[in-house]
Amino acid sequence: MKSILITFDQAYSERIITMLTHNNCRGFSMIEHVQGRGSKNGEPHYGSQVWPSLNSGIITVVDDDKVDLILDELHKMDIATERLGLRAFVWSIEKSI
Repeated sequence: MKSILITFDQAYSERIITMLTHNNCRGFSMIEHVQGRGSKNGEPHYGSQVWPSLNSGIITVVDDDKVDLILDELHKMDIATERLGLRAFVWSIEKSI
């Protein structure tokens, strides 16, 4: 099993949830109103008057064989609208209950 942390501009919310659902990734936790700034480029997301947009985050645990498919779909979204900001991070899950 792998965990995927996806951080993204809130404009992506519906598309990412739909993509996870389409790929039978039923379980996830979503964190809204995440502030941050990307490491490469793009606008900060602080929810302020100067930088009004915000990010969200989703963490999900999936079977190993789904990771590349999900990352590929997320990468396509990011390339299509790079200025919005979307990142995904994967790590192994050793145990779960």
